[in-house]
Amino acid sequence: MTDMLDLNQIGCTMIGVEHDIETPHGVLHVTLRGTPKGNRPVILTYHDIGLNHKSCFNTLFNFEDMQEITQHFAVAHVDAPGQQENAAPFPTGYQYPMMDQLAEMLPSVLTHLKINSVIGIGVGAGAYILTKLALNQPTLVEGLVLINVDPCAKGWMDWAASKLTGWTSNLVDIVMAHHFSTDELTENQEIIQTYRLHIAQDMNQDNLALFCNSYNSRRDLEIERPIIGLNEEAVNTLKCPALLVVGDTSPAVEAVVECNSRLNPTKTTLLKARQMADCGGLPQVVQPGKLAEAFKYFVQGMGYMPTAGMTRLARSRTHSASSMNSVEGARNRTHNNTQPEGAAASPGHENQARPQTMEVSC
Repeated sequence: MTDMLDLNQIGCTMIGVEHDIETPHGVLHVTLRGTPKGNRPVILTYHDIGLNHKSCFNTLFNFEDMQEITQHFAVAHVDAPGQQENAAPFPTGYQYPMMDQLAEMLPSVLTHLKINSVIGIGVGAGAYILTKLALNQPTLVEGLVLINVDPCAKGWMDWAASKLTGWTSNLVDIVMAHHFSTDELTENQEIIQTYRLHIAQDMNQDNLALFCNSYNSRRDLEIERPIIGLNEEAVNTLKCPALLVVGDTSPAVEAVVECNSRLNPTKTTLLKARQMADCGGLPQVVQPGKLAEAFKYFVQGMGYMPTAGMTRLARSRTHSASSMNSVEGARNRTHNNTQPEGAAASPGHENQARPQTMEVSC
């Protein structure tokens, strides 16, 4: 799809100042666009396996409406160790950081770049890492946009299946199965071929295998949904607002719904995009314009980006009535929480706020 990821444009966009930053668990490659502005948070991105910050976020951040938003924020793009463009192979015996350690590397990055707090945007493995950062260091994270997040450990059956798959399939096939559903792998040949070539030709395969193994060895984040008004501060859960995003044909649907069920319903919105296959699968599971608008309302709800400063976005809205209502719900989520179909209130907590779910068509 033409308005989704264009890998041919990766090399000529996303210009910023590159940093190689020492951390307790090795060096991280970070690209900073703009200058941190006082006490305003910086947008911090983290990509999924098989991608880097350019191939994961170029389309979204080069979309005109998103550029209008980022005029008000600096943006720091993190590449997982060894996943950046032209990355050198690690020496023999190199111990790749575990997922917990990848999260522990980020405070050093923020200190080095003089960043006080962030709004995170993560996809897949990157979403897991940013969630772990927010659990470890809640004062550093003001909000999270989590695309295809899986807070659960890889189950024993999944682990066994991946081992068997590893014996019979190559790394590219395994990564593609992580990103795309079976139907998408067979029905979207042009998109699939684009990503397959990127993963096979642009990524250092040894480094990629290490990152994949780290993600497959992740631990359960052990997030627990709080009981509103009773134990919000006592349970292990996100303290910041969160927007969860997934396509309804994505392999990550069940994991994202599970994550949503564990979070504070007064601070969490679930955005489900229909017809994900037509949108290219990843990382923008809705068209960039719709994801940019959802992000706009998300940061407005946090007290940033006043509506008066978004006049061009308001003029450019051409969404269907259902999409308009869905995105408007993100802005008003603290006042108009709705209960998903089939959900039931917990006994004794009928008045407790319920999770917000949005349905968006691409």
